[in-house]
Amino acid sequence: MAEIVVVFHSGYGHTQRVAKAVADGAGAHLLAIDADGNLPAGGWELLAGADAIILGAPTYMGGPSWQFKKFADASSKVWYTQGWKNKFFAGFSNSSAMNGDKDATLTYLWHFAMQHGGLWISLGIMPSNDKAAKRDSINYVGGYNGLLTTSPTDASPAEMAKGDLETAIAFGERIAAVLA
Repeated sequence: MAEIVVVFHSGYGHTQRVAKAVADGAGAHLLAIDADGNLPAGGWELLAGADAIILGAPTYMGGPSWQFKKFADASSKVWYTQGWKNKFFAGFSNSSAMNGDKDATLTYLWHFAMQHGGLWISLGIMPSNDKAAKRDSINYVGGYNGLLTTSPTDASPAEMAKGDLETAIAFGERIAAVLA
């Protein structure tokens, strides 16, 4: 069975909830980047042993959180030795607005994976874009290159849209299926 790790930063708990749903779908380990941008003890070793690394970051001001960027910058030692070459990668982002420039964050995550010599797994789920679509429909936000979720600024993580979380689980299942 493939080892899958979801490495993520969450500022307010929404991205953490998405990370857990993706991990549940993929049968993956969760690896949280802390408020100072650091991994817990053993985090780098867990990533080294992974067959797939799923990257998650909230979108703040048109890009990933600085904590995620600190982690990414710290991975330059791994990059130098090509330690993650040919691993599978995928990504997701959450922001408060329906667009919220999440695509800029996903593009950043994709470039990060490509610099490491990775192989990217897309969302692979058609968007809910017909008249019957509702906010709780799967892939309502309409991502292709990765998972996009939306949380209003005044909504707690417990109030996240059911469709976003179902999309996250399906995304995790897709990643596990690709690795299988």
